Amino acid sequence: MDGRAPGGPRDTDAAVVVSRRGWNAAEARDRTEMKGPARTVIVHHTALRYCSRPRDSLSELARIQRMHMQERGFDDIGYNFLISGDGMVYEGRGWGIVGAHAKEHNFHSVGVAFMGNFNEEFPSAASKSALLRLLQVGVLRGHVQPNFVLVGHRDVAKTECPGNNLYAVLPKLNISVHNLH
Repeated sequence: MDGRAPGGPRDTDAAVVVSRRGWNAAEARDRTEMKGPARTVIVHHTALRYCSRPRDSLSELARIQRMHMQERGFDDIGYNFLISGDGMVYEGRGWGIVGAHAKEHNFHSVGVAFMGNFNEEFPSAASKSALLRLLQVGVLRGHVQPNFVLVGHRDVAKTECPGNNLYAVLPKLNISVHNLH
């Protein structure tokens, strides 16, 4: 037992993550485990509604999961984690589970989506800090290789994702996260 309410946020060595149960995720149809720690972290944006309050985030998470499973035919929400503007991290597929976020890269990467359209919005300080804490935990727990590469979705696919405003801060985040360990 980890000392938290079932389904509620859990403190994972400095990163608070709202569990799937905490946001009422539908059951995944299938879960494929990764064969080792991720060597790449791919940053996305949902290109949907910007969320900065838990109430908005919960409804948006359910909407994204439905869209991924029903319209796109995924086994679950595509991302491993999602981050809202208030800095809350929500468990998508979670650590060690192959995502459906970047074709040909899913088996060796973790996909983290910022909730919103970052061609229009700018990532908040809270959301950027949340990403750094999450990745620090991922490295400490062996889910992410210490020398991982942090990239935007557009670096591995023909897309605008994660939006110009989020993509522009990735070099600074990359430096910051690698100075944490």
